[in-house]
Amino acid sequence: MTINPLEATRRWVRDWVMAQDLCPFAAAEFERERIRYRQLDANDDAALLMAVIEECEHLDQDPGTETTLLVLTPGAEDFFTFLDKLDMAERLMISEGYEGVYQLASFHPDYLFGDSQATPGHEDAADYTNRSPFPLFHLLRETSLEAALARFPHPERIPERNQSLLREHGAQWCRETQDAIHQDTSSS
Repeated sequence: MTINPLEATRRWVRDWVMAQDLCPFAAAEFERERIRYRQLDANDDAALLMAVIEECEHLDQDPGTETTLLVLTPGAEDFFTFLDKLDMAERLMISEGYEGVYQLASFHPDYLFGDSQATPGHEDAADYTNRSPFPLFHLLRETSLEAALARFPHPERIPERNQSLLREHGAQWCRETQDAIHQDTSSS
């Protein structure tokens, strides 16, 4: 059965990000249906970069869309290729005047933080805070992010809390939970 990348991403937001409270701001926007999902072919870098800027323009013009998840498939399956595309997109956003307007967060099925404790044959559960069913660019409005963080006690502790929570559960639990979400998507 074919997996719908947009549906898989929606379920991941609901059943992983919200269920584990990895982003304390996601639930409100998900429930209000203010998250836009868009699938992009990442094989053509020029087209991908144009689509990122188009999405910034969409956010400029549509205050009803709070944030956008750009699902990159195919073309960004390799994590290091994905990082190269992310770097190009960030540089383009700066050159187009979007620095400080939108932030570009990243998620990938094989995400590894720079300080990951993963070793050959041993995953670091903390890396699952940024692991998604498909490669994603997440465009966030800087003003909304700043306002949300200002209302949240100790927002600097969110990443530490998430990493600690997932390490308590363990990498196997994280993998099995995300696999189950992915499996549910393919059977619906």
